[in-house]
Amino acid sequence: MYRTKTCGELRLANVGEIVTLSGWVQRTRKMGGMTFVDLRDRYGITQLVFDESNNAELCESANRMGREWVIQVKGKVSERQSKNANLPTGDIEIIVQELNVLNEAQTPPFTIEEQSDGGDDLRMKYRYLDLRRPNVRRNLELRHKFAFEVRRYLDEQGFMEIETPVLVNSTPEGARDFVVPSRMNPGQFYALPQSPQTLKQLLMVAGMDRYFQIVKCFRDEDLRADRQPEFTQIDCEMSFVEQEDILQVFEGMSRHLFKSLLGIDIPTLPRMTWADAMKYYGSDKPDTRFDMKFVELMDVLKGTGEFSVFNEAEYIGGICCEGQAVYTRKQLDQLTDFVRRPQIGAKGLVYARVGEDGVVKSSVDKFYSPEVLERLKQAMNAKPGDLILIISGPDTLKARKQLCELRLEMGSRMGLRPKDKFSCLWVIDFPMYEWSDEEQRLMAMHHPFTSPKPEDIPLLDTDPASVRANAYDMVINGVEVGGGSIRIHDAKLQEKIFEILGFTPEQAQQKFGFLMNAFKYGAPPHGGLAYGLDRFVSLFAGLDSIRDCIAFPKNNSGRDVMLDAPGVIDQSQLDELHLNVSLPAE
Repeated sequence: MYRTKTCGELRLANVGEIVTLSGWVQRTRKMGGMTFVDLRDRYGITQLVFDESNNAELCESANRMGREWVIQVKGKVSERQSKNANLPTGDIEIIVQELNVLNEAQTPPFTIEEQSDGGDDLRMKYRYLDLRRPNVRRNLELRHKFAFEVRRYLDEQGFMEIETPVLVNSTPEGARDFVVPSRMNPGQFYALPQSPQTLKQLLMVAGMDRYFQIVKCFRDEDLRADRQPEFTQIDCEMSFVEQEDILQVFEGMSRHLFKSLLGIDIPTLPRMTWADAMKYYGSDKPDTRFDMKFVELMDVLKGTGEFSVFNEAEYIGGICCEGQAVYTRKQLDQLTDFVRRPQIGAKGLVYARVGEDGVVKSSVDKFYSPEVLERLKQAMNAKPGDLILIISGPDTLKARKQLCELRLEMGSRMGLRPKDKFSCLWVIDFPMYEWSDEEQRLMAMHHPFTSPKPEDIPLLDTDPASVRANAYDMVINGVEVGGGSIRIHDAKLQEKIFEILGFTPEQAQQKFGFLMNAFKYGAPPHGGLAYGLDRFVSLFAGLDSIRDCIAFPKNNSGRDVMLDAPGVIDQSQLDELHLNVSLPAE
């Protein structure tokens, strides 16, 4: 055997044993006639000792070794005189008797340490080396345990894991598809699934009752920290259920994951309507680790002074930052610059301080009387020492989103968003539709198979824009980790929804005929949801990006810099697929 023990398991109880270890050289240190080597594998690090007085030739061989050499050693476990409390194996060391170099290695392009000197691009190019770092490895171990506990919980709840195809048909709505040309069907294409949505609904028609799958999904969309071209969903569907049944089952799963993986008991998840989330937080995924709710100030500030910006606004909202009145003018100018950034787009920022004497001083003092500023203080429920920040605009939705970004920034500055604190909730009662300026039509906010709230169905004929969906999202720390809906199981209602979305009967039949036809054979009431496994794991690991819990991620341009993909293919392959490639002019 190459090893009898791993580099992470030896303790004082093993002193005196003869063991064989294999792994990578983390570092070497020569001290007088002794050479110390840290040997690393997936399980930990063990210190090796080569003593020149015992075996000069062996010690000389150790001195020639470089970082990341792969070696095998045999030796005796001994108690360390100078113990290392930072290592689980820090009480022991191995007095090496035999050394076998299994593979020499070039010096790696960055240090294989938790705090590496390699930048993102370099580490992604050599991702197989980056994965040797213990903090990156721990992320993958957490991901493994997370998926294992998901399967354990869902199996106990009667769910069956069923695989669905990766080569499917292209359907409208959602993000752009990745497409795959078919050699056997010239001029025709498969699409990679954005999710197994229609397939899991067919499984409900098939009577599978409770389905789940930990599955790859593919979306050709612009990237950010919590997006990748390919990502992993925990995809679930249930038959003969209402919304409450689904929320109870998957709230239970989340509670199980927090307890089994983090040792945290989370309370019953509060529920917030989409309308309240937008009104008080400016986001359908509010970060509720801290309060700082929006207060609408139209009645207080519009038309009560000579400040034209407020008098012409369609929305005026503020947040109260407790105990922050000591903010300097420079810090307030920085906040103003923050909200004026193009990605936020506010025109400016108004602030008011409540002094220790209770008197309000603001950046718009000359436009408002002390009485109006006192009303502002009361409306904000501000106390001495508090800072009020106000944003306004001609568009309510945009102004709320700008105020949301400011709220999150202040939460971060005030230390109110620690990564080891979790606040979970359900956001419910989403709008069924949203207007697309680009398409000049109503679009499904979730997908075309989402059921409207039963009490809102009559509004489909008179006011479809006001219809609420039987949809729900789970939000943790301002991140949407999962979402779903009750599905439409009635073929006539599904036809009505397609009509509102602008599909002709022929288009609906072409794109979704297989599902609509299946419903004619007895579709049960059903619904489900899908969690973003990458997002969920990254939250548990306290990461800023989902890339760090994916073994081989893409960069922000959608490229795999390690494999140099995507890349060109041979002309012979293009000919076989009957494809002509036309590149855009530079």
